[in-house]
Amino acid sequence: MRGGPLLSVLIPVYNEKETIREILDRVKASPVDKEIILVDDGSTDGTREILEELARDDPSLRVFFSDRNHGKGAAIRKAIEHARGEICIVQDADLEYDPKDYPALIQPILDGKTNVVYGSRPLRKENHYPLDLFRVGSLLLTWLTNILYFCHITDEPTCYKVFRTDLLKSIPLKCEGFEFCPEVTAKVRKRGEKILEVPIHYNKRSVEEGKKIRWTDALTGAWTLIKYRFKD
Repeated sequence: MRGGPLLSVLIPVYNEKETIREILDRVKASPVDKEIILVDDGSTDGTREILEELARDDPSLRVFFSDRNHGKGAAIRKAIEHARGEICIVQDADLEYDPKDYPALIQPILDGKTNVVYGSRPLRKENHYPLDLFRVGSLLLTWLTNILYFCHITDEPTCYKVFRTDLLKSIPLKCEGFEFCPEVTAKVRKRGEKILEVPIHYNKRSVEEGKKIRWTDALTGAWTLIKYRFKD
């Protein structure tokens, strides 16, 4: 898929020194034309220093640093401001999601079928995706999304959300933390955008391995979905 439209890979980063080099290698290896935009959200574990080193060695990396930890949503909003590609994808800095899925994720947009694609973890049956509190929270948010916004998706809180960049830039996002997902979902659906899903690979990470989202964030997500159903 080299030679196609430029993909802006938006990577919010916070305290990921153990995985940041590996995920960047995987992103670079994905066979699409891309720019890589990283926003370090006030890391304190040495991640910032690693990114500074990587940016010196590879000027193609576009790295921005926040003065303190503002939250994932704030980091994504900053990355969106700097995106120059025709399509944007959100990529976490851990190893749960695999950039080799990029070609399949952007294809429906290239084919003109939609402006929004989500990568679905449950649609790939081979994924190990146990029914724990995180999965229950995901099911709750997905169910609520389908009820409130009249859609038929299987994985609302997935990291892999893909958009035409002009659409994403036109959405007035206010998120600071993990509520990026429900806010952007609510706002694209209220504009009448169709969300298509593509099965993706998923390698679940535990809290002990550094997973930062908590099941309680599902409650914030649910409130965000309800709130934006009735306000802009």
